[in-house]
Amino acid sequence: MASSNLTKVVLLACGSFNPITNMHLRMFELARDHLEDTGQFTVVKGIISPVGDAYKKQGLIEASHRLEMARLATEDSQWITVDSWECDQSEWMETAKVVQHHHNKLLVAEDNTDDVDSVSAAKKRRVEEKPLDSSGEHEKNGSPRLMLLCGADVLESFGIPNLWKSEDIMEIVGRYGVVCVTRSGTDPLKFIQQCDVLWQFRNNIHIVHEWVTNDISATHVRRELRRCRSVRYLLPDDVIAYIQQHKLYSSESEERNLNEVLAPLYQRLI
Repeated sequence: MASSNLTKVVLLACGSFNPITNMHLRMFELARDHLEDTGQFTVVKGIISPVGDAYKKQGLIEASHRLEMARLATEDSQWITVDSWECDQSEWMETAKVVQHHHNKLLVAEDNTDDVDSVSAAKKRRVEEKPLDSSGEHEKNGSPRLMLLCGADVLESFGIPNLWKSEDIMEIVGRYGVVCVTRSGTDPLKFIQQCDVLWQFRNNIHIVHEWVTNDISATHVRRELRRCRSVRYLLPDDVIAYIQQHKLYSSESEERNLNEVLAPLYQRLI
């Protein structure tokens, strides 16, 4: 198939990246291979968006450190970048708002020869007026299609009471689409079958099977660091050097936000 007939895709990964691991980076490669193997897509960019400090997750170190580690991890990548917009916000930003922000940036970038302010306002208004399942919008204006990249644990978190707004799930899955990388012990297809909202938009969910299973998790990495054990080959070497230089991840840092309510849960309480 000629490349001009392929849908351009930008992959956006949101999360703590506390710290960023080799598996976080591997997810981008797996997702790109999967989408391009379908013969329908060409992945042109990957974006890492670390969550802000206001998320209030236990053990979450400062965004400035997580952002810099992500930048170090992607220095030699030709297509994965790091964006600071989400973690620069003073308040926690819902994932749906982060996705919409990057989608609007893509729309504006396609027409940057016009006045940026007027183009941004007009295209943002057009996006907000679109009904759900408007994934074909990119085909009309030539902009790449944005998809949320996540692990199966994120997909399954859609079912945790009060963690996600139902309208946000519909926005993310129905309008933009999700690329979900499986992990050992997870069954995203079963969860999609059990969740009405995900089932409704199941054609917008791309399941990527990782046949070479890898259970690296940031939680495990932080535990090893607290115990002064080696984490080499779990993280990029530059990230390990940064952690050592700034003495990150100790028993004290793991207690951070210990008595805080996670931001999305707090919003549902007020």
